[in-house]
Amino acid sequence: MQAVAAQSVGVNTTNITILERLVIGAGAPKIAIDTPQAVTVVNQDDIDAAQATSIGDVLDTVPGVTLIGSERVLGESFNIRGIGTAETSGDEARIVVNVDGAKKFYEQYRMGSFFSDPELYKQVEVLRGPASSTLYGSGALGGVINFTTKDASDFIGYDKTGAARLKTQYSSNGNGTLVSGILAQQISDTFEVLAAGNWRRADEITLANGEALSGSDFQSLSGLIKGTAHFGDNDEQVLRLSYQRWSSDAEDQAYAQTGTSAMFGNVDRKVLDQTAVLAYENADSDNPWVDLKVNLSFSDTTVSQSNSATLLGAIGDADYGYRTWQANIENTSEFDTGAWVHYLTYGVQGSFQERTANSTRGGGTAGITTHPEGQEKRLGLFVQDEAIYDERLTLIAGVRGDFAFQTPKRTTQGEYDINDFAVSPKLAALYDINDNVSVFGSVAHTQRMPTLDERYQYSTTGRTPGKSPSLNLKKESSNSFEAGFALSGYELVQDGDQASVKITGFYSDLTDMIESSPAVAGNTYYRNIGEATIYGVEVEGAYESERLFGRVAYSATVGTDDTTGDALTSIPAHKLAVTVGGREPEFGLEYGVKAVFAAATETGVTPASGSDKSTPGYMSFDLFSSWKPTSGVLAGTEVRASIDNVLNADYRDNQTPDRSSGRTFKLSLSKQFDW
Repeated sequence: MQAVAAQSVGVNTTNITILERLVIGAGAPKIAIDTPQAVTVVNQDDIDAAQATSIGDVLDTVPGVTLIGSERVLGESFNIRGIGTAETSGDEARIVVNVDGAKKFYEQYRMGSFFSDPELYKQVEVLRGPASSTLYGSGALGGVINFTTKDASDFIGYDKTGAARLKTQYSSNGNGTLVSGILAQQISDTFEVLAAGNWRRADEITLANGEALSGSDFQSLSGLIKGTAHFGDNDEQVLRLSYQRWSSDAEDQAYAQTGTSAMFGNVDRKVLDQTAVLAYENADSDNPWVDLKVNLSFSDTTVSQSNSATLLGAIGDADYGYRTWQANIENTSEFDTGAWVHYLTYGVQGSFQERTANSTRGGGTAGITTHPEGQEKRLGLFVQDEAIYDERLTLIAGVRGDFAFQTPKRTTQGEYDINDFAVSPKLAALYDINDNVSVFGSVAHTQRMPTLDERYQYSTTGRTPGKSPSLNLKKESSNSFEAGFALSGYELVQDGDQASVKITGFYSDLTDMIESSPAVAGNTYYRNIGEATIYGVEVEGAYESERLFGRVAYSATVGTDDTTGDALTSIPAHKLAVTVGGREPEFGLEYGVKAVFAAATETGVTPASGSDKSTPGYMSFDLFSSWKPTSGVLAGTEVRASIDNVLNADYRDNQTPDRSSGRTFKLSLSKQFDW
């Protein structure tokens, strides 16, 4: 589309900064710095450089994003701009997570929300703020995280028909091990296939204070098979079919994965996550009215638990699951109205989600009232117009309406259907003052409908006083405002270098927030509270040259419960991440240091020790290096070495209940073979 070229004037294609990367998930494709929204693109080099064990390692330097819960692979969830906490059920619904367009969602007591392996992905886009609700669904109060899986074409070189890549990785902390293999084959001129498999394991992590992080040991298998076919005029039509699988089977595993809590004991737990996607694209460059994308997907996440502690009762020995079928059809039409060029995106999205929970204690199959079963059907209609004037002014206006139809199953209280509707309009603008300076702003409104869990969950007498279903919950609403500016420069210090920075201020006014009610008999399980205000600033900057590079990511967020005047516990500490490094291109070497500085806070999640929630400020340092020979017998080889938390700093992030991991040495080796 012309939008990409029109928005990319002056970009140096040799040394691309993180802000010059292409964004494909925010309407018409454009580079990040020219998007009137805070967005970060994490690419394959970033994922490899992180030598990630879990998804959290991939996103730890994205401004405004905090991984909450714990470092256990089954205990991670997301927080964007203070939206999201492992202590409150339903927060997963405030952040939309997609894998190749398939929506992923999971919620369970003391468990994380996303189970996968970073080796499966080549790119992650993080769109911060509720403006994303127009294209991705009402309720994206925090934002959207889009994961994109690897393709065969990522590995097959020019004039080659196939490739195989083998990789192994070792982490000293917990003796973590990875064995990975990828096979990519060009079956014909228009059809390619990729198959990937990963085996990963680790013992318990050692914290910086010398203690073991109980329950952090794991073993997982994951894989991806993906076929891509091109056909039609100029091979512009694309058909992709993929299947992704991640599984873990652990005996005597800590029940509490989001934070250390010995009182819940251990459990045997099997986790299986599956995603299947059939996608069709037709760019049709000869017809400006057609840029069609159709996505059909199936997502299934199941957790099977047995041999749990007596304390847990029916919820310990149980089978849990979320199964979602989704269809998304959208088209973008390009047309002119005088001096304006329009990219009009419109479409429909439908989904069917089934939530299951069966207690297997004593051989029973009873439903669990605190994890109520049910079904939800959704239908979303959306339209967004991106209008560009004189290649300098961009206006984006859009609106989305979502209809939800919820049906409970096997609950004994309030057993009736609930229908709801939410609307999400937005208006955004970006103006290029010149090739180096731009300003932008947006206003967005979104509503989040209650989840099945929030509407129908209830409890009888016992350890928790009886609470009734929350059948009269109101929708959460958010009015959000963003404004900022971006700067970019070229040939600043040496030939071919480039620097860019984007500064975004945001303000969100949230009403009818949903939270768990106090443990008082007669209360509903969830309730609407008054208003909350969240505001802050994000800074993302980068410098790239042939031999030097650097990145800066800073976020400062403030949140207040306007009803009580108290600070919100979900607000992360003000944080600055700085990465500086160098390259020796003739030897294929790259090296650097990453430093993270966090401010002290008075609020946050409850620590595992049960002491004061306040956390002092901290700093941590990581060293990294890589060697990638480009010629000779070692061509195709890649060696990476790093030391995380070099100084063995002992601290606690205010959004995680456990303390920091200790010093960790990582080494990875990969080799690609081409034919």
